[in-house]
Amino acid sequence: MNRFKPSLQFPKSIWYTSSKHFSSQQTQLDNVGPMASYLKTRAVVRFRGPDTVKFLQGLLTNDVRNFGEALGEKMSTLATPNMPTVSTPPMYAAMLTPQGRFLYDMFLYRPSRPYEKLDRSGYGPGSGPAELELFADVDGSVLDELLETLKKYRLRSKVDIENVAEEFSCWQRYGGNLSEKSLSSKEPEAAAVGWGGAVDLSGVLASQGNNLGWQWYKDPRLDCLGFRGIFPSNTTPPLVEADKETDEQNYLLWRLEKGVAEGSTEIPKGEAMPLEYNLAGLNAISFDKGCYVGQELIARTHHRGVIRKRLLPLKFLHDTGKDVEWKIAPRSEVVNAASGKKAGVVTTALKCRGLGVLRLEEAFKGSGTLTIQGHEEVKVEAIRPKWFPAEWFLEHQQHSAAS
Repeated sequence: MNRFKPSLQFPKSIWYTSSKHFSSQQTQLDNVGPMASYLKTRAVVRFRGPDTVKFLQGLLTNDVRNFGEALGEKMSTLATPNMPTVSTPPMYAAMLTPQGRFLYDMFLYRPSRPYEKLDRSGYGPGSGPAELELFADVDGSVLDELLETLKKYRLRSKVDIENVAEEFSCWQRYGGNLSEKSLSSKEPEAAAVGWGGAVDLSGVLASQGNNLGWQWYKDPRLDCLGFRGIFPSNTTPPLVEADKETDEQNYLLWRLEKGVAEGSTEIPKGEAMPLEYNLAGLNAISFDKGCYVGQELIARTHHRGVIRKRLLPLKFLHDTGKDVEWKIAPRSEVVNAASGKKAGVVTTALKCRGLGVLRLEEAFKGSGTLTIQGHEEVKVEAIRPKWFPAEWFLEHQQHSAAS
């Protein structure tokens, strides 16, 4: 279903604020949130059938068995006629080649079953089929290829795999006002249907008119990324105000600043090493789940404990210190100007921001040493994301090895 919504347009000054050091760096996106973006680059796939969990467990990097377990007290939400009293948080996972290279990423959601919710009267559990189904938020540019790959692995498994991209849409809610401090489940703005200190009209309408019970969830990768959800394509999600819906490129900018890649273009399909793209730190990999396609390389690399290259946020500057306004091409080489050594490669870029896989020993040698091959006037600043564990950096790895 095609969808048209007015986008929140930011003036040039809103996008970036120049700064020399990450510790004091802040963009205007930190001050205009919360915003919401309809993710037109993503699509939705539905899995259902008795073998759904078993099928995905053997393919994906994360432990999907949680979706087949009793809910218990995993996540409290609001009890309304279409909302469960508890629900299962979404999961981020990846699918790999047999050689352990990245293929596809996906966010998995488990809709609540009828008996987990109140009925329309609000006095008792709902009724209806209790068949397990999972929805996957996937990269739309590889949707057909992904479906073909999944069906190839299905064999005799009792699982239906269906493209429901016309029926459902993917959304992200993010911004400076949705900081780590406000991501408490008790925060009114985080209430699943928009009920908190004040009643949100769009949330009320969603709770009364949507019998599927779709809701916002904390992004399963990082708190700083905000909230994510799947919603029917013919509705606007709760808490999305008309003047706060903005173009998906602003969400891309938000991710670039945090050092998070998404999809099979930003994480090169068939090439990328999942641990170099920080998928372990993004909660996409379980090291305890057992066997899955491509698991051997992941386990061996993880237990060896040394990863010399990582995906890092990049900032592109002129010699004068001003932001670069023209786009740096993906796959541009980043080199150390002093030694001439290749430090890494740019994977994604949007104006003066980007992502690149760099050797850590070269990335942080000192300011002004990194440039773009063939464009030596462009300086590259590699940034350490605040969410990176200390042990990921080379000096900590060397210290640990020596001890």
